[in-house]
Amino acid sequence: MPEKETTNALRAALAEAGSASWSRRARAGRDLARSAEVPEAAEALARLLLDAVDTAVTRRTAEALVRAGTVDALRLLARAVPEADDNQADWLRTGVWDALAGAGGEPDAAAVAAVCARLARDPRAAVRRGAAEILAWSGDGSGDGSGCAGEGGRAGGAGDE
Repeated sequence: MPEKETTNALRAALAEAGSASWSRRARAGRDLARSAEVPEAAEALARLLLDAVDTAVTRRTAEALVRAGTVDALRLLARAVPEADDNQADWLRTGVWDALAGAGGEPDAAAVAAVCARLARDPRAAVRRGAAEILAWSGDGSGDGSGCAGEGGRAGGAGDE
């Protein structure tokens, strides 16, 4: 896509990220995921991952970021995991599963695991913790977090008491 079209598409997606419509916000999450390295897109994606109004936005944005499969995309998802409440975390996990179970085999769990392994060395503890959770979610599909997370499948999450 030519640069001007890319810029216009990014502007449109950024505008939709602030929409009152959940479906427009979810579409914005999908469209912005391919631009996770752009600071404005990253800021909007972080908000969409923890959408306070509709968890469908959370789920679809998480799925799109996993499908993008880049370090920037998965870092945003990893940062959101420890900030999520239990309900949001469930939908983040479902988005990861949806992406890995999707048609065409893209992305594969091994590619996601490789990026998560890289993020496990991130200087920020929240990113490391989130990456460990994503790795657990993408591993066997059980979502129980065995080996990486505590009680309730959340590493250090609100469910650990």
